[in-house]
Amino acid sequence: MSDVYEERMAQIKEIVCDILEIEEDEVTETSLFKEDHDADSLRAIEILARLEKEFSISIDQSELGRMVNLKAVYEVVEGAPRA
Repeated sequence: MSDVYEERMAQIKEIVCDILEIEEDEVTETSLFKEDHDADSLRAIEILARLEKEFSISIDQSELGRMVNLKAVYEVVEGAPRA
């Protein structure tokens, strides 16, 4: 894995864990936010908003359905246009 990937994934993980109120060692790249960590739609929107602010990007709300785990969030962030 590249340093850029690792750094970006660490930032995403920190944001997600902060919003879901879980420890970083509780979440993996593939653990599911809703099923494994009791996330709801409000928290998903909070994650989206924080990612937009942190990375200066614009994420369409239609992407929320894809953002089910860290790996998917990373892919959405990488594909999002700059705000």
